[in-house]
Amino acid sequence: MILAYVRTIILYLTLLAAVRLMGKRQIGQLEPSEFVVAMLLADLAAIPMQDGSLPLLSGLVPMLTVVGLELTLSLLIMKSVAFRKFLCGKPVILIDNGKLLQENLRRARITLDELTGHLRQKDVLDLACVQYAILETDGNLSVFPYPDRKPASAADAGIPVKNQSLPITIIQDGYLNREDLMRAGKDMVWLRDTLGKRKTRQELTLLLTIDGEENLLWIGKEE
Repeated sequence: MILAYVRTIILYLTLLAAVRLMGKRQIGQLEPSEFVVAMLLADLAAIPMQDGSLPLLSGLVPMLTVVGLELTLSLLIMKSVAFRKFLCGKPVILIDNGKLLQENLRRARITLDELTGHLRQKDVLDLACVQYAILETDGNLSVFPYPDRKPASAADAGIPVKNQSLPITIIQDGYLNREDLMRAGKDMVWLRDTLGKRKTRQELTLLLTIDGEENLLWIGKEE
């Protein structure tokens, strides 16, 4: 029984490392080749988990082989446009300048119900408002309404807006990130003064962030 636990832990950690090695895009929308790899890795890991009579290497070696093949294909996809089109396909235009391309819909095997459902997810209710709709290679639908149907932006209305910057997390769940503290141009003296003004400590801080405009966000832990 203990051996089964150990085998499961090893296979799980190997599978987790393999997914991390293949990149963050694996946990988002998958290309066809990436979906095949994900399915294969799950099956290859499940077999030695369930059958204790199989050597552990009989599961690890195929998993590592598939990961190596995926990394090789990813490199080829980056280097070769022709290979990228062959393996990943290319975007399909479903609506071109307001015209619904029915042949492309049939080729992509997308029904009108599916198309309108995708449009509703993009907050578009009227098909006549769409100038372009493109089915991307990862299955997402890019929708571009006519310019006069788009929500007005601050620039369109001539309203001046402040610049925004990405907040830097200094403390998260009581843990101090010293690298981000330096990236924000702050030091420990500033941190002690900041926490002192709020009569709190690092251990009692759930979140402390600062942006480029020196705006602070502090959230304390609940008791």
